[in-house]
Amino acid sequence: MSETKEKILMTALHLFARDGYEAVSVSVIAKQLGITKGALYKHYKNKQDIFDHIVQRMYDIDEQRSINYQVPDVTYEENPQLYQDVSIVHFKEFTKAQFLFWLEDDFAYHFRKMLVLEQYRNQEIAQLYNACLVEGPMNYTKDIFQEMIKNDVLLQNDASQLAVEFYAPFYLFLHMSDLTHQKEKYREMFDNHLNCFIQKYKK
Repeated sequence: MSETKEKILMTALHLFARDGYEAVSVSVIAKQLGITKGALYKHYKNKQDIFDHIVQRMYDIDEQRSINYQVPDVTYEENPQLYQDVSIVHFKEFTKAQFLFWLEDDFAYHFRKMLVLEQYRNQEIAQLYNACLVEGPMNYTKDIFQEMIKNDVLLQNDASQLAVEFYAPFYLFLHMSDLTHQKEKYREMFDNHLNCFIQKYKK
């Protein structure tokens, strides 16, 4: 991606996170960058195109993280076999890396803030918020735990309930950090949560 195209993308994301996607026009983005709308259109067709590239980047980052930590990069329905032999250590390290990304990365922070702001005004973004930060990761965790229970990696429990117990602090600590700006505190708390969960349920 060219330097100009990247600058447009990140400027737009910061504006979407500050003012909301619906409130920001191509004119506002161009003015913030000090360029004309025509110059912007050489890189992106319209505001939706910018948004689509932002979302695609998030999906690409998620997919690469999954590959790096040897956990499934698709849903259970797409490929159940990938879920059969997930290591609890790999899943722990994957989840920790995911939490730190949402907590500390500039792109991830502003992407998350944009979703939070717009979820009540834009149905597409509400669905994206659900897929990225609510039901999506909850169901992913549940499916991994279901296979771990089958394989005697985790103690016999209801996988859905385990997923709630495992994932709820992930979501909670991110939002508490947003309110208090105490990233180090919640980084340590989440790390402790991961260790306690595995100690409690690992067979």
